[in-house]
Order: sequence, then C-alpha cells, then structure tokens
Amino acid sequence: MNSSGLQDEEQPFISHLVELRDRLLRCILVVFLLFFAMAFYANEIYAYLAGPLLKHMPAGSQMIAIEVASPFLTPFKLTVVVAIFLAAPYILYQIWAFIAPGLYRHERRLILPLMVSSSLLFYGGMAFAYYVVFPLLFGFITTTAPQGVTVMTDITQYLDFVLTIFLAFGIAFEAPIVTILLVWSGVVSRRTMAEKRPYIIVLAFVIGAVLTPPDVVSQTLMAVPIWLLFELGLVFARFFERKDEPVRESLLEQGQEIDRHIERQPDESE
Repeated sequence: MNSSGLQDEEQPFISHLVELRDRLLRCILVVFLLFFAMAFYANEIYAYLAGPLLKHMPAGSQMIAIEVASPFLTPFKLTVVVAIFLAAPYILYQIWAFIAPGLYRHERRLILPLMVSSSLLFYGGMAFAYYVVFPLLFGFITTTAPQGVTVMTDITQYLDFVLTIFLAFGIAFEAPIVTILLVWSGVVSRRTMAEKRPYIIVLAFVIGAVLTPPDVVSQTLMAVPIWLLFELGLVFARFFERKDEPVRESLLEQGQEIDRHIERQPDESE
C-alpha cells in the first residue's frame, strides 16, 4: 500500500480522536460550570443529604468531623459528585452523538430512547433510596445502638456510605434496560427470561444482600424493586424482540421433540 493510502486511512482515525477530545472537553466544561454554580451552596447541599440521618439521631447527638480538612473538603466532594450526576444526561448525549454515525437507522431509533430511559431510571433509583430507603434504614440503625453508645457519625464516612447506596440503587433500577438489551441483542429470548423468573427473584435478593448493608430492611427494599423492574422490562421487551425469534424457538422445540422421540424408540421396540 502506498503512502497516500496510509494517509487516507489515518485521517478518519485522527478526525475521530479530535471529535472524541472535543466531546470530552465539553463534558468536563459542563461539569465544571455546574460545580461552580453550586460551590457556594456546598454546605446546604450536604445538610440536605444528611437530613434523613439527622431526623433519626437521638436528642443531643450530632454529626462529627474527625479529620482536620473534612469540614471543608467533604461538602465540596459532594458538590462535585452532584455536578457529575446532573451532567449525566448531557454526557450520555455526547456519547450518543459520537457513536450514532456508525449505527444503522433502526439502531439509532432504539438507542436514544434507551439512553433517556436509563438516565430517568438511575435518578429514580437515587430518589427511591433517599426518600424511602434512608428513613427506614437510619431509623432502624439508630434504634438498635447498644445502651451507652451515642450515635455520632463522621461526615466523610456518611458521605461515602450514602454515595455507595445511591450508586447501588441507581444501577439496580437499570434492570428493565438490561432485560431489553439482552432480548434485543438476541442473547436470550423474552420467553426464556420469563421461564427463569424464580432464578431472577433469587438473584435479586442476592444482589440486595451484596450491595446493601447487612440488614433485612435495605436488602428487601432493593430486591423487590429489582424484581418488579425486571417484570416491567419483560413487558417492554416484546417491542424490541427480534422478528425471527419466535420462529427460532419453534424450530428448537421441534428439534428437542424429535430428539426425545428418537431416544424413546429403543424402549418401544423392546
């Protein structure tokens, strides 16, 4: 291959790298602008996040800071995370705009709604954790403290804990998207997933046990939504199922029936 051919191949690759760089810079700029706009309200944002715990703490107790710089750094760390979460739809749009030219038309029509739905479900999981899980969880934890132990949580450890819960519930609420993608890609059929429902329920409780603190309340509050969202994913998966999937399943069933018939033939001859 001559040098002009190599240059022709390198130019599209370099242009893609330039486009990727530009989109990453846009994402970083949006996150920075959101962070700058909220930085002056960092303490108020942290106070709002700590609300579910403060409401259930015993009278006279309060949150503490065991590190020298944590009263300053912890609220700003939270503000950075909030900025990233708020910028998530824009970041997903930049990802979509980067990969869209390489997709077929029907793929573009499907992926964009899935991105929007995944963002809404992720935010829904975080909202469910804050308004439903946290009040029950912190109410349970603060009432089970041994006698003589005063509940006074460190602000940094509390932030790490709630961010982990937010992330866990946000990911768990993506169950419908995962179900739809598995059916759409042809990895598994909707009928097969429906038949495996008991295993999915057990898996939901296992995920709840792994991703949440070791108490029954938070585990159940995660497992039940995962199961219900899986059922919701099955409902919408019928619109994404491949047209040849029923035919393929019918052929597989016929092949299995023939195999069973062949296996029974020696017994019948005897």
